[in-house]
This record gives sequence, C-alpha cells and structure tokens, in this order.
Amino acid sequence: MKTVRVGFLGCGNIGCGVYGVLKEQADRIAQDEGLRFEVGPILVRDKAKKRKSDIPSALLTERPEDVTDNPDIDVVAEFMGGVEPAASLIIRALRGGRTVVTANKAALATRWNDILAAAKEGGAGLLFEASVGGAIPVIRSLTDSLQANEIRSISGIVNGTTNYILTRMADAGLSYAQALQEAQQLGYAEPDPAADVEGYDPVYKLSILATLAFRQHVPPEAIAREGITAVTASDIAAAREAGCAVKLLATAKRAGGRILAAVRPERVPVSHPLCGVKDAFNAVFIDGSACGEMMLYGRGAGDRPTASAVVSDLIRAGHGGLRLPPVHGEAEVCGGLPADGIDDE
Repeated sequence: MKTVRVGFLGCGNIGCGVYGVLKEQADRIAQDEGLRFEVGPILVRDKAKKRKSDIPSALLTERPEDVTDNPDIDVVAEFMGGVEPAASLIIRALRGGRTVVTANKAALATRWNDILAAAKEGGAGLLFEASVGGAIPVIRSLTDSLQANEIRSISGIVNGTTNYILTRMADAGLSYAQALQEAQQLGYAEPDPAADVEGYDPVYKLSILATLAFRQHVPPEAIAREGITAVTASDIAAAREAGCAVKLLATAKRAGGRILAAVRPERVPVSHPLCGVKDAFNAVFIDGSACGEMMLYGRGAGDRPTASAVVSDLIRAGHGGLRLPPVHGEAEVCGGLPADGIDDE
C-alpha cells in the first residue's frame, strides 16, 4: 500500500469537499487503487474559522511555505482561486518538484506559460481536470483519449450560472434581472456576478480547452468576449420562433493556420445537442478528425462534482502521473467567429 501525502493550499468549499471525499472513500480507494492519502498541512487564512468539514486544527497552517516547501509533501492541491497569490504558490511548488493538482482556471489561463515552465523545471506533474466542467472528464478526454484526432472545433456551455439564467428566461418567461436574482437566491450566482454574466469565467475555461484541443497556447486576452447582460426576453422569443435557444457558448475553431475563438450568446438550433443542456449543467461538444462529433455532459460546478475531478487527479498523481499537456508554442488567434458559430448539421 502506497501512502501519498497531500498538502492543501486553501480550504474553502472545494477544499472541504475534497477532504470529505478522501475521508469517505478512503477504504475503497485503498482497495481499488492501492493508495492511502494523508492530508496536511492545510493552508488557511484563519485557523479559528469554522469549516464545513471536521478538519483537525493540528493540520492547519497560515504559512504557505509549510505546504509549498515541505519535503514530506508528495502532491500540492490548490483551492485558493483567483490568479494571485495562487499562481505564484503553484509555481513555487512545481519548481520544488511537487506535483500540483488544481481547479483554478483563472491562474492556469492567465499564467499558463509560467506554470508549465515551472513544472518542466521541477520535473513535476500538473493536473487540472476540475478547472473546466466540474466532474465532466473533458480535460482527460482531450489529453489522453483523443490523441489520434486533429480537433476541428470545440464548443461548450461551461458556465452554470449563465446557463441557469438563460434557461429560466426561456422556460419561465423571467426577465434577465428576475432570473439573476433567482440564481443568486439559490446560490448559483455570486452577489457580484460579473465574472459569470460578463463572460470572464468561460473565457478562462475556453483558453484552457482550446489550448489542449489545438496543442497551441490560446491566451484568454485573445478571445472575444460578450456576456449575457444585454440578452432580453425579445431575444429569447425571437430565437424560439426560429427554432433555437439562446446559450452562452465558448467556441474555438481552426481556420487555416489560425484559431477563431469567442465567448458570446448564440442561437443554438433545437437539433443540436447543446440546445438541450439546461439549468446549471455544463456540456462540451467536440468535433475531431477521427472520432467525429461527441458531447460530454454533466454537473459543471459545486463542491462535490469538483471534488470528484480533483480526487481523480490525486489518484493519478499518486500513481506517478507526471505527463504534462502536449502544447507546442503560441497560437495565432483571431478573437471572433463567423456568423454560424454553431452549425446545424
């Protein structure tokens, strides 16, 4: 039986979810995978704060170096969110030779080249299945299952907040303001929803997906962005009359030697699989040269779905999964798409 020591950077909802899953599934993971996980230390801002999981106070620390520089740590799991200080701590851990598992799409998309360089320098692994799509195994599919394909396009509903709002506008006849308020009351939307409704969150996720799909770095600042704040009931009604639904799509396509990439509200025909993705669910639609068209669908957020992906990465890291994403150089990106962003074929 192999013991894997995991240090946490942060312990909010996702960190507590991961701790809980590791505890609940410890015996099954040991039996199936031959791994025992020991968690700690855990970096927190305030050791006295009450948390969802019953985490022993002895595991908590307020010193980042207790995790990033700890020679007894095998894997660092980052749950801080945001770009800084998370990105700098990820880089520090990688340079020190510790594999990092993260769900942090903002840090990855914004500091992609620096983070990959640090992993190569330290000979460490970098795993980030939970950064896009929660429990949906889209990252693993792109990196480990579809290597025989040239990906022609990738398009997805990758933000549950905006999909819930647009679903309620279409199905219940709510205005944008009413649907947003409902999403906030249910916990789907933050008090300040700008990152979601203005499209920043899906831009980060599309940056990661397109980089993996096309094997070239697609920086987030090169992606055209339009959120859903201007979508009206009239837009929803006009789309319905045309046999479509309005969805906030994150789409990237090959166009000769360039990549076209954008996040924007689009009319999706009812015949397209993405049209049926409702509420806070996510889905990613891939078109590959050998596999053809496929869609991955599931819960894209929440502490338990995200913990599912994180624990999968921890198990992979425990088995020595040190392979880095096969990305070669920078892409030439045009921040936009032709009018037919989604084809009804």
